[in-house]
Order: sequence, then structure tokens, then C-alpha cells
Amino acid sequence: MGERVLIGWSGGKDSAMALWEVQKAGAYEVVALLTTVTEGYERVSMHGVRRALLIEQARAVGVPLQEVFIPPNAGNQEYEARMEEVLRAYHAQGVRTVVFGDIFLEDVRQYRETNLARIGMRGLFPLWKCDTQELVRRFLGAGFRAIAVCVDLKVLEASFAGRLLDEDFFRDLPPHVDPCGENGEFHSFVFDGPLFHQPVRFTRGEVVIRGDFGFCDLLPDACE
Repeated sequence: MGERVLIGWSGGKDSAMALWEVQKAGAYEVVALLTTVTEGYERVSMHGVRRALLIEQARAVGVPLQEVFIPPNAGNQEYEARMEEVLRAYHAQGVRTVVFGDIFLEDVRQYRETNLARIGMRGLFPLWKCDTQELVRRFLGAGFRAIAVCVDLKVLEASFAGRLLDEDFFRDLPPHVDPCGENGEFHSFVFDGPLFHQPVRFTRGEVVIRGDFGFCDLLPDACE
């Protein structure tokens, strides 16, 4: 077996692509998908996806899910303390590397690497400096399927929330929006693709506006 690693997992396309690249490399054993979940809301932090769908997604991918629960409106100090507690437990089991789907934001990478170094771990960034238009082509060409679950209304219309990430979606993005949404313009939920043993089934719910963001609620089929 290869080096044991964790995947920083949001459930979106970039973390899915990072996992795919790591699996294709054949040099790593992925021990868990590391995801932050907001307590009380039972949703993936920032993306707003229901925890029940996150669990189904991990089951469909076939990798154990490691949730890190953080309070609503948690500051960096609380977030880092909760994350460090979980990471130290994996460090004690011999895991030294966390894989992330970051592409070009230097400050985000530095933040991750600084926090990991403090506990003797490192970050691995398989998508780093890849051309984002090329990443979109690879994503679609590989057969991944995803839906936009959160959009930043300062740069995108609310109508983008709930749309499938297909060729039309990327063609309709305004020129100033990164094709991968690397600046936070949109977030996604991947429900099928080469990683999946079977698709994650869901029903599209309503789009809810909260401040500067539009969220499309996804309902697990069992909730219909």
C-alpha cells in the first residue's frame, strides 16, 4: 500500500478532482474524507449541503467520512482547534499528509501548510497551478456530474444555483468568474463520476438567499 493520506473534502468538484488524481497516481491510500460540518444545521460548512447527502456521497465513493463539527459562526481559533484535534488523532496513527483541491490561491495554501506544519503534517496539492479551463474540460470529459449548490450573488445571478455543471453552465459564466469558482464564486456537490460506485440520488429543492449568497437546497430522495 502507498502513503496513507486524508482528503480535504467539501463534496465539490475540486476536492473530487484531487481525490481522483491521488487515486490515479497509485502511490497513496486514502484513509478518510475530512469534512467540516456546522453543528445544529447539520450541513457542510459554506456549501450548505445536508449532512445526509454528504454521508451518501462518501458511501458512494467508498471512502470513510471523517467529520469535524464546528459551531455556527465559528472564528478561526475555534475552527483550527477542532481541526487540530482530529488531525492529531490521525497523526498518532501515522498519517502525515492531507490532500487539498486548491488551485491557485497562495494565501489559502500558506494558511493550510502553516497549520499542518505545527503538528508535523504536510499538504499535498495535486491541482496546484493547473489551468482552470483545462480542469473543467477534464472534469466533464471524465464523466463527473455535479450541481451548483451555492453562488456568490456579488458576481453571479441566483439562477446559477441549482444548475448542473455542464457545458452550458460553464459557457454562461461571466468572463470575470473563474471557470472553477476558485475565488469562491460558486460551490458544487458532485453526485456521480469515475470515483462513484453508484450515483447519489437527490431532489432539487428551493433556492434560498442568505446575505450575499444563494443556496440551492438538495433533498435526499429518502426525504421526498
